[in-house]
Amino acid sequence: MAVKSVGEEGMSLSVLPEGCIAKVLSFTGPTDACRLSIVSSMFKSAEESDAVWERFLPRDYQSIIFTSDSSVLLASLSSKKELYLRLCEKPIIIDDGKKSFSLVKKSGKKCYMLSARDLMIVWGDTPSYWRWNSDSSSRFGEVAELISVCWLEIRGTNLCNYAISRNNVRSIPRVQANRRSSRAGLPASGADLWGMQEPVAARENNAQNPRERGDGWLEIELGEFFCEEGEDRELEMSVQEVKGGDWKGGLIVEGIELRPKEG
Repeated sequence: MAVKSVGEEGMSLSVLPEGCIAKVLSFTGPTDACRLSIVSSMFKSAEESDAVWERFLPRDYQSIIFTSDSSVLLASLSSKKELYLRLCEKPIIIDDGKKSFSLVKKSGKKCYMLSARDLMIVWGDTPSYWRWNSDSSSRFGEVAELISVCWLEIRGTNLCNYAISRNNVRSIPRVQANRRSSRAGLPASGADLWGMQEPVAARENNAQNPRERGDGWLEIELGEFFCEEGEDRELEMSVQEVKGGDWKGGLIVEGIELRPKEG
């Protein structure tokens, strides 16, 4: 970017108040703001201001943080930028430990995960079928380990306006294969949007294979749906195999994640 001196054609950006530059940066996005911070030291200072990163945080971030077990720690962070990056890099636990919340680093869009305890798991309270364990690699206190069932059914529900702003959203369960047993995959699955109108079927998983993540967990996309901002509908997600009659086991379920589709 060429910067001209005062007195030449135009005006030097260096004479603009830092607050003015910060205001302009706040109308961009997290990625663009960081790129523009290398223009000059003034841009760098403006980019780090709370006025910029307050705009990148969700409007209801304070009420979300208030319900978190990390609320005191988050309140002690030195800047809004630090808070933003913290929410991107480490999900916080909310709703009495039943859900987690985080942000997409590039866009600031919301991500939620419903823990296994927040899901309806058929026979989930029967120890001969399912076992509840702690797992050091999980963000939640407990995960559900499938011992052996012939009727596999896991369902989750969430309100659109609770979780996601206007966006295309993906519904994705996070699982692990238990090394002690490997008689289960992720069979027939789907995601449906329920509300006052007729249910709108999302794109179903057509026998996709689970994708390995960098943290040791696997994930598979159930489907996509579009949620209008403020829309009061209930999303129901499911993973099931109830027709074959085969016994299944060896699956560890951490939860189902709702995250925005990028691009």
